[in-house]
Amino acid sequence: MGALLFGASACGGRATTHHKPGTSHEQAAGSVGRLLTTDDGSGHRLRQVDAKGAPEVTVDVRPDSEDGWNVHLSVRNFRFTPDSVGGAALLGRGHARLFLDGHPLARVYGSWYHLPESLVRGAGGGTGLTARLYADDHTAWAVNSALIQATTSLATATAPPTAPATHPPGTPRPDTTLEIVVSHGKVSPAPGRTEIRKGRIIALRVRSDHADTVHVHGYDKEARLPAGKTVTLTFTADRTGLFEVETHESDLLLTQLVVR
Repeated sequence: MGALLFGASACGGRATTHHKPGTSHEQAAGSVGRLLTTDDGSGHRLRQVDAKGAPEVTVDVRPDSEDGWNVHLSVRNFRFTPDSVGGAALLGRGHARLFLDGHPLARVYGSWYHLPESLVRGAGGGTGLTARLYADDHTAWAVNSALIQATTSLATATAPPTAPATHPPGTPRPDTTLEIVVSHGKVSPAPGRTEIRKGRIIALRVRSDHADTVHVHGYDKEARLPAGKTVTLTFTADRTGLFEVETHESDLLLTQLVVR
């Protein structure tokens, strides 16, 4: 992973999350499972573990009402650990990667990921979406020399609209839209990381059951959140780094944006 620049946090005195030392694409030998000589096709070696208790993943794709698809990953014997990427491999921990017809698309640090139509076009198009599980040291989890992954087809979901149904005329169309709901002090979907290409337009659609303010660190973008109403905060990701999105009054982490 390339070096990240971090925006300073000013909400509630909580520091911005940093990667732990040693973050890299190096594949630690470790003592978990057995490191195979074969790789996943993109240079990441397979780390084989016993079938009993091994991580599992399923993938579901739903069309987004504004753009692209929402990808949902359901996992068993596994949890996403974004703060320890680059560390040693620990059984049942790590992240996922998405592939479109075998071509790498994105790294995922949570159960939900918004897949914009522009990213699919940029990858040359395709329909076969694969979610694959990786350890923190970037080795690919495997059982019986087979990658732990799941595949679905974008073609099985209703095609996304060619233009956003509720997009205000005269304003730029977002490349990535994140839907976030705050209810009873909990954030849904659970906070994770979304990778964004520099220069892309991001739309944060946030709904809260109490009045608050949403703030994007590093970009100094914020918007009031009236109770029970959905507010859209749109901006261009013109700075690289890792940036937290929080609420001011309740000091809740909503999501993290990784801009490359």
